[in-house]
Amino acid sequence: MISGSELLPGQAAQRYVSASAGRGAATVASFPLTAAPADAALANGVMAHADETDDSHNESRSHPGSSVVPAALAMGEDGGIDGTRLLRAVTLGYDIGTRVVMAMGGAAFSYESSLATHSIAGTFGAAAAAACAAGLDAQQMRFVLDYTAQQSSGIVAWRRDTDHIEKAFVFAGMPARNGVTAALLVKSGWNGVDDIFSGADNFFQAYAPKAMPARLVEALGERYAITQTDIKKWTVGSPIQAPLDAMAAIRGRTPFTADEVREVSVRVAPSVAAVVDNRDMPDICLQHMMAVMLLDGTASFHAAHDKPRMQDAAVLAQRAKVRLMRDEELAKLLPVRVAIVDVTLTDGRVLSERITAVRGTPRNPMERTEVMEKARDLIAPVLGRGKAERLIATIYAIEGVGMCGGVEGLLQRG
Repeated sequence: MISGSELLPGQAAQRYVSASAGRGAATVASFPLTAAPADAALANGVMAHADETDDSHNESRSHPGSSVVPAALAMGEDGGIDGTRLLRAVTLGYDIGTRVVMAMGGAAFSYESSLATHSIAGTFGAAAAAACAAGLDAQQMRFVLDYTAQQSSGIVAWRRDTDHIEKAFVFAGMPARNGVTAALLVKSGWNGVDDIFSGADNFFQAYAPKAMPARLVEALGERYAITQTDIKKWTVGSPIQAPLDAMAAIRGRTPFTADEVREVSVRVAPSVAAVVDNRDMPDICLQHMMAVMLLDGTASFHAAHDKPRMQDAAVLAQRAKVRLMRDEELAKLLPVRVAIVDVTLTDGRVLSERITAVRGTPRNPMERTEVMEKARDLIAPVLGRGKAERLIATIYAIEGVGMCGGVEGLLQRG
């Protein structure tokens, strides 16, 4: 949310809250603004997915945190809940949102449908988190799921959005707002249908006739989606994560300069390559980010958003060395995105690395120090180093925070 406030979607969120949103006391991250809970959730959600920094859940094809966390914060602040309750609300949100989409068919459903699984999972996740933060009982939770189903929307036309604003709205802003709205309606006394996943004209009949409703409760209380969610090490598009991991690993074993490189070949599955092949946005362009990695030795948030640098002569010289190759054999391994990188040096040596588990995924999780360093890179340029450190420390001690306002008080500038 904080880093996203500096980007186009963040600026759009600020304009909306400043000009159109209803007044209220809920915190809008980064800016000295407050709004009604639903509007604050929308703005914070848009900022949370303003770019490629947030987490993702592979099996449900969704980005849970960018809608669940804003919804939990908005309702939690409204109700004055403590940090432990906030954690519980967020954990529930991750579980419910992803389970709904997995019951619909998961990743396979997303490839066959024009419906946005990111939005559907986000809406149900945000509603569950908001309802938990609001302290609703079991019957009220049924009504919340009903009003959530009625608001579950979003289509993949977002793919044509070049500024990421519509994408941020579909993936996170709209789901966060809709989830909070469902919780607020029921909290105020609304009732409705209490069996929206069964009965006549239910959710699955409308959206996914081939759904497997039993998956809603599969391993319930044993498998937690929040532990199966990927946290990106690099703030770039997901298909670029493995190639950057490979380059970092190669350079870690055999140091070299960019001038010592003759060629870099990157092999990925064809469908993966299509997402990142010579794109005009720096953080979604594999060739550009590999060139940046050669020059900088890393891929920072700032570098991934420096669009003018895409025309820099030094970057273009390195970019000319990068070859993206579509490998059908790697397509057989999807949804695991495997990448093979070969670096040919000017002295003829070829250095290779195959990445089968991207750093930050459950199979190769980051250490706490890496997560903290990523947070600093995202937060400190906006809030300042001191406040960034206090916010990170507060998050890691969230169970001891009496009111979740202790977090929100650290989210804004000044």
